[in-house]
Amino acid sequence: MKLIAALLLVAAVPAQAAGLTVRTGETWIFTVKNGEPAQARRVAPSARIPKGQIKVTVRLMLGTAMTVTNNSPIAYTYKAQLLSGGKASVARSCTLPPNARPSFEQWPQKADAVRIGGFKIASADGTC
Repeated sequence: MKLIAALLLVAAVPAQAAGLTVRTGETWIFTVKNGEPAQARRVAPSARIPKGQIKVTVRLMLGTAMTVTNNSPIAYTYKAQLLSGGKASVARSCTLPPNARPSFEQWPQKADAVRIGGFKIASADGTC
């Protein structure tokens, strides 16, 4: 009976959304593992990016702006969602180039945060 109760309790807990949620004004550094941000930690915007890691900063600028720098030799595509008032909306994102070249995303609407995840290896030429 305890096993059934424990299974019901686990089933009742909502699944946490995949990806990393970066609030407006925050900067995070992370690695990619199984297509999702891993070992994420909040840092100062001026923090250096270790090899093989990615730094993302979200701020309000003409809506919502996000700068992402990938300090690895692998180019990625990824999914982005704008979070505002408890609702999520899909946002267009460009290929994240390799070798510490920054990518700048800008959306006209203001958001409280941006959730990024679903990283996949991409060609290095980049698309948007």
